[in-house]
Amino acid sequence: MIDRLVVIGATGDLNARYLLPALAALHAAGHLADRFEPTCADRRDWTDEEFRRWASAQLDQHAATEPTEARKAIADSVRYRRVDATDAADVASLVAGDGPVAVYLALPPAIFPGAVAALGAANLPPGSRIVLEKPFGEDLDSAVELNRLLTGVVPEQAVFRVDHFLAMTTVQNVLGSRLANRVLEPIWNSSHISEVEIVWNETLALEGRADYYDGTGALKDMVQNHLLQVLCLVAMEPPFSLGERDLRDRKIDVLRSVRPLTDDDVVRRTRRARYLAGRIGDRDVPAYAEEDGVDPHRRTETFAEVELELDSWRWSGTTFRLRTGKALGHDRKEVAVRFRPVPHLPFGFDEEAAPNVLRFGLEPESMSLALTGIGAGAHTLAPLTLAARTAPPELPAYGRLLLDVLHGNAALSIRGDEAEESWRVLAPVMSAWSRNVVPLGDYPAGSDGPASVRGS
Repeated sequence: MIDRLVVIGATGDLNARYLLPALAALHAAGHLADRFEPTCADRRDWTDEEFRRWASAQLDQHAATEPTEARKAIADSVRYRRVDATDAADVASLVAGDGPVAVYLALPPAIFPGAVAALGAANLPPGSRIVLEKPFGEDLDSAVELNRLLTGVVPEQAVFRVDHFLAMTTVQNVLGSRLANRVLEPIWNSSHISEVEIVWNETLALEGRADYYDGTGALKDMVQNHLLQVLCLVAMEPPFSLGERDLRDRKIDVLRSVRPLTDDDVVRRTRRARYLAGRIGDRDVPAYAEEDGVDPHRRTETFAEVELELDSWRWSGTTFRLRTGKALGHDRKEVAVRFRPVPHLPFGFDEEAAPNVLRFGLEPESMSLALTGIGAGAHTLAPLTLAARTAPPELPAYGRLLLDVLHGNAALSIRGDEAEESWRVLAPVMSAWSRNVVPLGDYPAGSDGPASVRGS
């Protein structure tokens, strides 16, 4: 296990909201050795004490459920260094020391190439690892180039392209539920499943993230990485094991099976929009184009929907719909597996049976199955829902990811060829949208989204 962690970009939102709380959770669960050394670095000219006060405030806000002792231990143990992430001398001084180091690049994606080049010049100790957040590159060409830079610094096995969705308990339950239950696995195919919706709709608007989001948009921020990763777990063939190679091989098989989209397909199968002014709950939300820091001429979408088909024996004929939106009226974060109707109902029933729907709630975590049963009358049908609560995880998603990084378990990390393949899947959509083949629609903040949205 590596006992040195360096976070570059440590005064940003990622470290404040997720990495520091994850370290506190790891400490509380006894996963960190006494010799564990966390070092945080950024461009701000802070002392150790100034950073520790900031870190303590962030932990109190974002890790309030963790024990006070664990929060204090992390805040007291962290060291701070002022660095330029792209300066080789700064980075070399930062990572110098005995034994391997895990370097977490909590940076905007545009800085990744310069930071990786600086790490390459810093002569990382043998056994070191590099961790990057999504999105990995900005298109296929940049992802290929970034992979080239990374594998020139450390072996592929030491590159962790993390996606915290893969460490969420319910996302893993998608895989466990279908593979470990005889009642599901025999019908987990297009003969029985008509459609799979993978949805991340949220009431949150821009929330001050224009510096990142306005240059990215909903398609790259959510669909290209998070939602495609969930698609892989839903649609993959059963792996021989849950080990790193077997799991990742089956995931990339799914991405390679996605049917390429033509411009006509993009028109019929994709939607994009951004929110107008509106009201969500008790708060007024300005139009996206009027949010602080937004360049309205970029035409950044805050809503994206893509329908995909897989050219495979198992899934030919099933639609996979990936959807995400901001500033909507209701949170909806789930995987909805819709089964085909039964082929025949006996004469005498007064109505058709609604299709069964198996739902995996992503946030909050839950599972439910919509069935049909007998209603109040002898010949009537009524909905019946079976619901289950998933066991609370021992660690938050980022805690699980950090623990895997420190132990060198890359099963939940994205392999280089997988990162490239996910860009290939969406390249036709990005190209068509950039040429305005699909017009940018709109929807009022607090609504259900664009009027053209399909499914529910």
